[in-house]
Amino acid sequence: QGKKIRVYADETRPLLQGARLTAWELQQSGIEVTVICDNMAAFLMAQERIDYIIVGADRIARNGDVANKIGTYNLAVLAEKHHIPFWVAAPLSTFDFNIDSGTQIPIEERSPDEIIHGFGRQTCPPGVKVYNPAFDVTPHQLISAIITEEKVLLPPLDKNITLLKKNLDLNLKTY
Repeated sequence: QGKKIRVYADETRPLLQGARLTAWELQQSGIEVTVICDNMAAFLMAQERIDYIIVGADRIARNGDVANKIGTYNLAVLAEKHHIPFWVAAPLSTFDFNIDSGTQIPIEERSPDEIIHGFGRQTCPPGVKVYNPAFDVTPHQLISAIITEEKVLLPPLDKNITLLKKNLDLNLKTY
C-alpha cells in the first residue's frame, strides 16, 4: 500500500529479545526500526510519537487475558493512559481454551543470573536478591484487538474467543 512503517522496538530485558531478535526480523523485512530501552516507552507516548502498539503473545486465555514477555502489561497500562490502541498479534496455536483467565497461567521464574550477570559482566552488588519472572499477564480489558492469521478479534474478547473456538471446532469436524 506504500505506507511508511517505522517501529520502536523495546529492548526486552533481561535477555534483550527485542534488541536482538525483533529488530533483526524487522530489518530483514525492510521495516525501519529503532531500539529503545524498556523504560522509554511512556516518554515516546507522551510525545505522541506512537500511533499504536503491537505485541506478541505466548499464551491467550479464554477470556482474552494475554501472557507475554515481562513488561507487556506495563505497555498496555501506558497505552490506555495515552489512548493508544494496544493490539496483540498471535497465531491460533497461542490460544489455550482450557483456561478461563490469565490467573491460571503459570509464570516461569528465570535464573537470577540473567540479571546479576547481564551484558557479560556483574551488574548487581554481590548477595542482592533478584526476582526475575519471564512473563506477565495483560488483562483483556486493556487489549484493543487480537490479530490472528484467521481474523481480528475485537472486544468483548471472551465472547469472540468463544465464537472463534466454535468455528475452529466446526472446521476440524469437516476434515
